[in-house]
Amino acid sequence: MQVFCSIYFVVCTSMFIFLDLYRHALSRKIFFNHHKPENMKWQGRQGSDNVEDRRGMSPGKIAAGGGIGTIVIAIIVLLLGGDPTQLLNNHDEPVQSETGTVKSTPEEDAMVNFVSVVLKDTETVWGRIFEKSGSTYVQPKLVLFRDQVESACGYATSASGPFYCPGDLRVYLDLSFLEELKNRFGAYGDFAVAYVIAHEIGHHVQNQLGILEKVNERRARSGQSKSKELSVRIELQADFLAGMWAHYEQTMNDALEPGDIDEAINAAAAVGDDVLQKKYQGRVVPDSFTHGTSEQRKKWFRKGYETGDFDKGDTFRGSI
Repeated sequence: MQVFCSIYFVVCTSMFIFLDLYRHALSRKIFFNHHKPENMKWQGRQGSDNVEDRRGMSPGKIAAGGGIGTIVIAIIVLLLGGDPTQLLNNHDEPVQSETGTVKSTPEEDAMVNFVSVVLKDTETVWGRIFEKSGSTYVQPKLVLFRDQVESACGYATSASGPFYCPGDLRVYLDLSFLEELKNRFGAYGDFAVAYVIAHEIGHHVQNQLGILEKVNERRARSGQSKSKELSVRIELQADFLAGMWAHYEQTMNDALEPGDIDEAINAAAAVGDDVLQKKYQGRVVPDSFTHGTSEQRKKWFRKGYETGDFDKGDTFRGSI
C-alpha cells in the first residue's frame, strides 16, 4: 500500500509538472503572437547596453529537483525497490549551459527592445540622482532567459518570477512572465511591465546603498515573524523606489502617457500578498506575508511617484 501511494504521488506530480510546462509554453506563444507594447513613449529611443541575452542557452543537466525526465526515473527507482526521494530532493547538481541561436519572433523582439529602453531610463534616472548626492551609480545587468537560469544566488526557474541577485548585480527576467502578469494577475499595459523592472532595479539601488546588507543582517538575527516583517519592508521600499523612478521618468524624459501610472499601480495591487493568498489558497494569512498587501504596495509606489523624494521612502520606521 505504501509503495502504491508513493507511485501515485510521483505520477500525479509528473502530471502537474507536464501541465504546468504546457501552460507555460502556451502562454509564451499567446504573448508573443498578440502582445504589443503601447502607451509609454519608448519607440525609437535608445536602449541599454547592459541587457544580457541568455535565451539561447539551454541547461546541460537538470537541477533543483529536475523535470519530467527526473520524475520518470524516480518511478523506475521506486518500482525496483529503491528510494526515489534522494533523486527528487537532489538540488546540488550544477547547471551546465550550452549556447545556441536565439529564436525570436518580431513581437518578442519588440518586447526585448522595450525592456532595454526601460532599463536605459533607469540608468539615466538613478545615475543623475546618485550624481547629485556625490556618488556613482553602478549600472546592473539585466539577464533575459527562458525557463531556467543560473545566477550567483543559485538556480531559478521562470516560476520564480523576475528577481534581483545582489551577488552578481543582475536582474533576471523570463519574458513569458510578462504574459503571466496580464493573464494570471490581471495587470495590463506596458507600464505594468516597466513597474516590474523598476521594482527589481529598486532592489539594486537598495543593495548599492547598503540597505539590503544591513536588513539581511537584522533578519539573520531575528525570529521568523520579524524576518518576514523585514522582508515586507524591503519590498515596499522597492515599490517606493519604482514610483520614485516613475516620477523622474516623467520629469526628466517626458516618457509617460495618461494611464501609465494607473497601470503600474494596478500591477502593484495585483501582486499583493493578500490578493495572491486569497486567490490561490482561499484565505489570507498575514503572518506569512513577504511582500506586503495590495494597499501597501499601491501606497508606497504612489508615494514614491508623488514625492520623488528618497527621504520619504524609509519603510523601516513606524507603520507601513
